[in-house]
Amino acid sequence: MEMYGENYEKLKIELQDTEWKCDYIDHDRNIARAIVYDDKEQFYFVRAERDDDFGKATLIETAGGGVEENEDLLSAIKRELKEELGVKVEVICKIGVVSDYYNLIHRHNINNYFLCRIKSFGDRNLTEDEINSFHLSTLKLSYEKAVKEYEYRANTRLGKLVANRELPILHQAKEIIDAYNL
Repeated sequence: MEMYGENYEKLKIELQDTEWKCDYIDHDRNIARAIVYDDKEQFYFVRAERDDDFGKATLIETAGGGVEENEDLLSAIKRELKEELGVKVEVICKIGVVSDYYNLIHRHNINNYFLCRIKSFGDRNLTEDEINSFHLSTLKLSYEKAVKEYEYRANTRLGKLVANRELPILHQAKEIIDAYNL
């Protein structure tokens, strides 16, 4: 793994859930997520259409998910990107960690973010839940359109939590890409 972005201080962001009351937090979830881009500087995200305890919402999110037992972060991010976007990637660097909370489900999220460039495309391998409950699809957007989409989708309580978590990471990724002509 080439480590671009070493001159950048890795982001470490601590966020609170200001949308739902915190009764208690009873579990942590270690998550690997990525800002994914191609050689034309198009960025790839997942769109989720939810109608659950969090409410009805259409979201933009980075691809990624839970790190499995005995799995390292790099293996997890490569697996998640293959499953959700159908891509094989080069991991450029770690961008940072965002600690946030989903008070509604009593969970603390430890989001490990990476910057990844697409090497090849293939088939996605979504879970039944990702297909039927979240209706996951792929979004391919320019940086400017991605920022606008996050801002637009912050119109729901969950959308606001996701945008607060991911917009600083997206901005940092763009700075690294531009600084190193990636």
